[in-house]
Amino acid sequence: MGGAAWRWALRAARLLPGAGGGRALAGRRGRPGCTPAACAPPSAGSASSSSGDEALRDRRARILSRGLPKQKPIEGVKQVVVVASGKGGVGKSTTAVNIALALAANDSAKEVGLLDADIYGPSIPKMMNLKGNPELTPKNLMRPLKNYGIACMSMGFLIEETAPVVWRGLMVMSAVEKLLRQVDWGQLDYLVIDMPPGTGDVQLSVSQNIPIAGAVIVSTPQDVALLDAHKGAEMFRKVHVPVLGLVQNMSVFQCPKCKHETHIFGTDGVKDLAKTLGLDILGDVPLHINIRETCDSGQPVVISQPQSDAAKAYHKIAMEILRRLPVPPA
Repeated sequence: MGGAAWRWALRAARLLPGAGGGRALAGRRGRPGCTPAACAPPSAGSASSSSGDEALRDRRARILSRGLPKQKPIEGVKQVVVVASGKGGVGKSTTAVNIALALAANDSAKEVGLLDADIYGPSIPKMMNLKGNPELTPKNLMRPLKNYGIACMSMGFLIEETAPVVWRGLMVMSAVEKLLRQVDWGQLDYLVIDMPPGTGDVQLSVSQNIPIAGAVIVSTPQDVALLDAHKGAEMFRKVHVPVLGLVQNMSVFQCPKCKHETHIFGTDGVKDLAKTLGLDILGDVPLHINIRETCDSGQPVVISQPQSDAAKAYHKIAMEILRRLPVPPA
């Protein structure tokens, strides 16, 4: 890794932007946000007790007055689409990559970006066949790496391929903030964000800090995956992010020899969940070896086999997403 990229990675690893790790840790020894007056044990006498109660009320009022963080658009990005799942291993990253490529293929005049927000397990570098360290602009912003016409950014560009990221939640949130704000995205019509599995810090941080045009939930028809997909959809609703619909991934396996179809993960489970949630199904993607092989080789199926049934499934999903997106700002 180049010196400039290492410096950026080290800044991303700090617990809070602009704060040294020691100061941030020291701030966590007491209760978050405590002032000496509010956190000090009450002394004897009713006057001291009354003063402590008043200080506590003032502190609570200040915290409540802050509300949620103000959403600030990413410079140069018109619309953000997040691809999420409650459960890992359901093909979310594969879906995000092929959706981004399908959006670009749908209209060559549109610029599309892809952000890998999975700090612990970045997949975009391998799937998009990208290696190397992003360059820094004169403004100290990261330049995305580009392939197949898609501008990509990932933590995977800043660490060795086999190096684990062993960070706490605040460090991860700080890194995600820098991937959002300290990247020179240029002018993008769509930024597709590949979210990590679950409903934790990263999902909340992204949802509350940038305006999101819509969320796409990916799941297999399996009951265990559906439980977490349900939670994922409800999380976005709670933070007022519109859910565009669900993608039923690995819906059916067709034997390449006899063409017999087997529903390995169950039948229409995602469709039933969509009815329960009052959402639409954006499309079905089959369980096909070509989808796995092409992503592993860094040549996603939408690019390498555009006439295949799998590629057509992703194109349909991209069209359904475009139909549901609000009119972008001028």
